[in-house]
Amino acid sequence: MSWNEPGGGNKGPRDPWGGGNQGPPDLDEAFKKLQQRLTGMFGGGRGGSGPAKGGLSGALLGMVLGGVLLVWGLMGFYQLDEQERAIVLRFGEYHATLTPGLQWNPPLIDEVIKVNTTKVRAAGLREVMLTQDENIVEVSMSVQYVIDNPQDFVLQVRDPEVSLQHAAQSALRHVVGDTTMDLVLTEGRAAIGFDVRARLQQYLDDYTTGIRVSTINIDESKPPAQVQGAFDDVIKAREDEERVKNEAQSYANGIVPEARGRAQRVMEESNAYRDQVIARAQGEAQRFEQLLTEYEKAPDVTRERLYIDTVQTVFANTNKVMVDVDGGNNVLYLPLDKMVPNAGQPRSSSAARAGVSERDMREIVDQVTDQLRRDLDAAAARRGGR
Repeated sequence: MSWNEPGGGNKGPRDPWGGGNQGPPDLDEAFKKLQQRLTGMFGGGRGGSGPAKGGLSGALLGMVLGGVLLVWGLMGFYQLDEQERAIVLRFGEYHATLTPGLQWNPPLIDEVIKVNTTKVRAAGLREVMLTQDENIVEVSMSVQYVIDNPQDFVLQVRDPEVSLQHAAQSALRHVVGDTTMDLVLTEGRAAIGFDVRARLQQYLDDYTTGIRVSTINIDESKPPAQVQGAFDDVIKAREDEERVKNEAQSYANGIVPEARGRAQRVMEESNAYRDQVIARAQGEAQRFEQLLTEYEKAPDVTRERLYIDTVQTVFANTNKVMVDVDGGNNVLYLPLDKMVPNAGQPRSSSAARAGVSERDMREIVDQVTDQLRRDLDAAAARRGGR
């Protein structure tokens, strides 16, 4: 039966709390009736069948209500993993940020949004744009990021990942627009990725997206397909240039140390020659000083000794002597190779000194002197007879 169903002589709507048409229900009376029913459920039923039936229905209602409350409470328990954070919205308004562990929030009152803050997410884009020198290049870039601030990620931006895409496009175009095409296509890609990461992070912080960019990778940069062949030739020429430079550097690394080694060897040889000349000169000077001392003691003996040593040195290095006689037209020839055994064989100075003794040299000198005297006497006699 509906509340406003007519009957029983009442013209107005019926009171669901049994109050007739007395106007709005009294809340105190309604709570009192509810209390009486609960009392009847636990301790009522005495005094007739009517109250017993009322207590039974009250007990059933209480059990249903308790079961609903139990299910409602159990539905509020949940577990947050170590890498997760939870944003709690109570009646649609931010309430708290929960950390890992067992948590409970009242269902239908709080809305819990779980966010993984350690998972590395990736986004990619490919853009065709102008460089600083007004050339068209095609750049493919991938962005790796994590959620650094769950509250900003959930509440500040409607779709933060779409905002990330737009900010990445803007940052890439700005950096490539300030770079020449050669750097974009060759060794400048790493620097471009670094600059894009800094600029993109600044944009995301200004938007309060709660996103932290971890890595920017320039996957590919190439010219348009219409001029790809010409650019391939340019890149090949640059690679050949680098190869030739490396070969030249390798050749220089082999030649320069060798030249330095030869220069060092020449310097060492010159130093050794210098030391040898100085030592020989010092030795000759010392020998001359010692000889001078001996000459001052015995001039005649020393003079004769020097003469004999000189003649010995001269005769040891030759096997023929030509003597020009004063006052005559004849040249005296002395065959020393016949007069001295083994004189015709070439020998060093030390070997000659070892083969010809001092006495032999004296005899040779005496023979030469006698022969000269006889030749002079014969020449004088021939002139006198004429």
